[in-house]
Amino acid sequence: MAKRDYYEVLGVNRDAADEDIKKAYRKLAMKWHPDRNPDNPKAEEHFKEAKEAYEILSDGQKRGAYDRFGHAGVDPSAAASAGAGAGFGGAGFGDIFGDIFGEIFGGGRGGRSTVYRGADLRYNLEITLEQAAHGFETKIRVPTMSECGACHGSGAKPGTQPQTCPTCHGAGQVRVSQGPFSIAQTCPRCRGAGKVIAQPCAQCGGAGRLKHHKTLQVRIPAGVDEGDRVRLTGEGEPGVNGGPPGDLYVQTHIKPHAVFTRDHDDLHCEMPVSFAAAALGGDIEIPTLDGSARIKVPPETQSGKTFRLRGKGIHGVRSQQHGDLFCHVVVETPINLTERQRELLREFETISQRDAARHNPRSKSWFDKVREFFAG
Repeated sequence: MAKRDYYEVLGVNRDAADEDIKKAYRKLAMKWHPDRNPDNPKAEEHFKEAKEAYEILSDGQKRGAYDRFGHAGVDPSAAASAGAGAGFGGAGFGDIFGDIFGEIFGGGRGGRSTVYRGADLRYNLEITLEQAAHGFETKIRVPTMSECGACHGSGAKPGTQPQTCPTCHGAGQVRVSQGPFSIAQTCPRCRGAGKVIAQPCAQCGGAGRLKHHKTLQVRIPAGVDEGDRVRLTGEGEPGVNGGPPGDLYVQTHIKPHAVFTRDHDDLHCEMPVSFAAAALGGDIEIPTLDGSARIKVPPETQSGKTFRLRGKGIHGVRSQQHGDLFCHVVVETPINLTERQRELLREFETISQRDAARHNPRSKSWFDKVREFFAG
């Protein structure tokens, strides 16, 4: 039976890039591998066909000959022989799966040590409500790692140098064969560095870095809320094998305030009002984050009444305008009464009860409902 076109076998166009050809073969190899298809007698045939097509099209010289002369331009018998001799663990198959697993485990070919970005760090910063509202600048002291001055970051004792790892020969990886698969794994001896230190530096213990503290200037913008973060780029942990450093996130935590509670951009506070002031009305001075303000309390104000001062809240970092301040009235019952005060209150209560519906309408209504409830 005539052989199918190699491009048709892999399902790619004739102008396909090398990477597209490799991806197509990977997909077919995984699909038709005999170990994955024990009950499909045609799987091995499809697998060998895909392998042969990949061996021709992945070689620039062979691909050029194939494009010009078709199957006659390449040596089918040589390709078949290579396939028969290699079996399912041959060079072409092993390499392609080695590439797949190498990428999964962070390796790759070329004998280079893996480069890692440094980890991001978090610093918890407690601030006051006033600082959160107005913003401020502060200094923080954070732990960090820096290059060891004695070994200049090599980790080796001064006068010596790290040696090439004898296990992976500097590649940072070792290949482990498992049946038809060739898996690239991080070298267990050098842990991917490609080098080992026979005589560690006494100052850093072979780490190449030393821990110390650094002081950073941080600007906290006005309007930050609980849990907001300020990023300091590049101030996190150093990278590995020349990788970039991570970032430092300063996370704000707002201390409880003696007067105000915060709800996003709004502020709330309780406003104690004396029994007489609530009944007679008057002006009450209250604090705000920008100074004091006065509220006119109308006569006969009840406990729970809320006054709203627009624009006296917080201008959040993501908001277009200031929030509001809500003052909640709490009518305070007097304590530690003198005998004269008790006498006056008894007299007041006697007078009030003569026309309870007028002076205490809520109490009158409530007691009426209670009587109706028990009357059934």
